[in-house]
Amino acid sequence: MSKIIIIGGGAAGFFTAINAKELNPDLDITILEKGKDVLQKVRISGGGRCNVTHACFEPKELVKFYPRGKKELLGPFHQFMTGDTFEWFENRGVPLKIESDNRVFPEANTSQAIINCFQKAVEKLNIKVLTSQNVTSFYQQDENWVINTKNDKFIADKLVVTAGSSKKIWELSNELGHTVINTVPSLFTFNIKDKRITDLGGVSVPNASVKILDTKLENFGPLLITHWGLSGPAVLKLSAFGARILADKKYSYKVAVNWLSKSTNQITEELNDLKKANAKKQIGLKSPFSEIPRRLWERLLLASNINLKQNWANLTKSEVTNLANQLTNCVFSAEGKSTFKDEFVTAGGIDLKEINFKRFESKLQSNLFYVGEILNIDAVTGGFNFQNAWTGGYICANAIAEN
Repeated sequence: MSKIIIIGGGAAGFFTAINAKELNPDLDITILEKGKDVLQKVRISGGGRCNVTHACFEPKELVKFYPRGKKELLGPFHQFMTGDTFEWFENRGVPLKIESDNRVFPEANTSQAIINCFQKAVEKLNIKVLTSQNVTSFYQQDENWVINTKNDKFIADKLVVTAGSSKKIWELSNELGHTVINTVPSLFTFNIKDKRITDLGGVSVPNASVKILDTKLENFGPLLITHWGLSGPAVLKLSAFGARILADKKYSYKVAVNWLSKSTNQITEELNDLKKANAKKQIGLKSPFSEIPRRLWERLLLASNINLKQNWANLTKSEVTNLANQLTNCVFSAEGKSTFKDEFVTAGGIDLKEINFKRFESKLQSNLFYVGEILNIDAVTGGFNFQNAWTGGYICANAIAEN
């Protein structure tokens, strides 16, 4: 009977174990979890609903959401991706639903549905799950793997590491010869203190353009003002793709926001048309742009040195120019970062050049496998990091299920 040890009691670890055991019932599989509880990241993901995957069904399109791992995941996604994820969970009594933004959640609308599915499966398949097992070392000895924890010692034929962003496990992997790319935060909000957005937490615009000045970084999409500064899909995607660039800048940079994603000239013309059409109306009465909430409109007027009670007809040429600039090239100074809710994602991990992605196996050590965020793979928010875990877990399971 082949013995398998999986380090990491998260989504990738459970998914790998379940698939491997279903493929080869003779496997003796044990999951080692450092903490007292398993699947904690699953529990908090998606605001407690578990954003299982994303409704993108073409591998070439899906890989575009991965700042790191794009090239390496293309082949694996041809073997197991979004449609397979739907089928896998639905076959186990957990139907999934696609929301308007293409994020995918359990129909039950709670992460507990995913947790129950995993726990029911490991119990049925007799997969051992041991908690409070803090791994202190692992190494090969006589073609076996020896895994030591603070409490116990384990011997395995094959070792699977799914420990997420674990500094200790990276250090142990480095001792085996693996290169570990240093980690930096990948998903974070832009910390901005600016009177134009102070106390506007919760205000959003549907399709803004956001640029990091002095870089090639630019993104479009929903933009959310928070108590810390700017967030929402437009910013979070930008933070993921610019993770290393912004780290190099020590998180001090200039952000240019085009609230309407239109050219300055176009907005200038629209403002002049509004000036004629609303000559006798107060400019601060309501926002003339459906995308711009009134509270934000008022702040942009004040930033343009325009009196809110002023009539449209009295707008000067320079005031129109100032307002057009605030609407299309609103520059903020960002200092620092705030992680996105509790879903802390990092860029960094095991160097992808050292992994055989046909098996998710180390090229340096036989019968050593890495799956999930322990690798230098990360994605934007929206279920993509979980899809990486499902895909890697499925392929790894097929590899370790071999006799």
